[in-house]
Amino acid sequence: MVHELTTSAQFQNLLDSKDNLLFDCDGVVWEGDSLIPNVDKVLKHFRALGKRIWFVTNNATKSRASNKAKFDKMGIQCEVDEIFSSAYASAAYLKNVLNFPADKKVYVIGEKGVEEELESVGIKYSGGTAPEDNVFIDLMDFSSITADPEVGAVLCGLDMHINYKKIARGFRYLRENQVRPGEPCLFVATNLDSTFPTHGSVYPGGGATTAALMYCAGKEPITVGKPEKAMLDSIVETYNLDKSRTLMIGDRLNTDILFGVNGGIDTLLVLTGINQKADYEVENPVAVPTYVVNSLGDFAVLADKA
Repeated sequence: MVHELTTSAQFQNLLDSKDNLLFDCDGVVWEGDSLIPNVDKVLKHFRALGKRIWFVTNNATKSRASNKAKFDKMGIQCEVDEIFSSAYASAAYLKNVLNFPADKKVYVIGEKGVEEELESVGIKYSGGTAPEDNVFIDLMDFSSITADPEVGAVLCGLDMHINYKKIARGFRYLRENQVRPGEPCLFVATNLDSTFPTHGSVYPGGGATTAALMYCAGKEPITVGKPEKAMLDSIVETYNLDKSRTLMIGDRLNTDILFGVNGGIDTLLVLTGINQKADYEVENPVAVPTYVVNSLGDFAVLADKA
């Protein structure tokens, strides 16, 4: 049963039951470069109540430091350690879980955020924003699509400069390279979001970038970001969180809400982003939230009373 929250008493009862709040960003805290009304006031109120806050985003185009800069610009309190992006989670997963060899490189199909997070954990990389890969090649000219034997993984995120050369290089690495003797080149995706909301509309997400490589290589990537359980497990274990006192707040069912469901925590769907009530009221929805509210900003009624 979905609990639709509309009154201040319902808002307060939910807050009283939770100590740890995990927030998606796009469609929840902001929409593009615009803060969703009253969210700044709401977040200040949550902190004043002693709630522990983390921002969990599938946006892999920015590093944690770059994400913090956006929070600072919008006047929202946020520390780097309170940000869990899929770019950082992917780099940490390669380093700590997959034990990526120090003498190997990661080939990046993505933006600066992925590169910066790989650097933060000491992993070498190529591709990404490198000028030699951000070009269009002449028709049927494959001479520049060389394969570096040091590459042991291909990491895909949203790439706003995707081109044939990048896809072809990633394809060659997945077919020909090894991460270790006898182990094929790793294929990792920051997330498989089909779209993301911004500037009053929706646009193709990281999944659209990765789909081309998945199709030609015939392989499924290891996906680190939401809705995969790995990211939530990392947060819970790092900060020793009580899952029963933890809430995931997001705007889309197939990432944010499914993320909470997969991880065994309650969820709150806000209707300021991708999904609406009709999306979870259909037969066999991808996920069903525990709670739903029109906007995170609606909690401002509690701040006004404080």
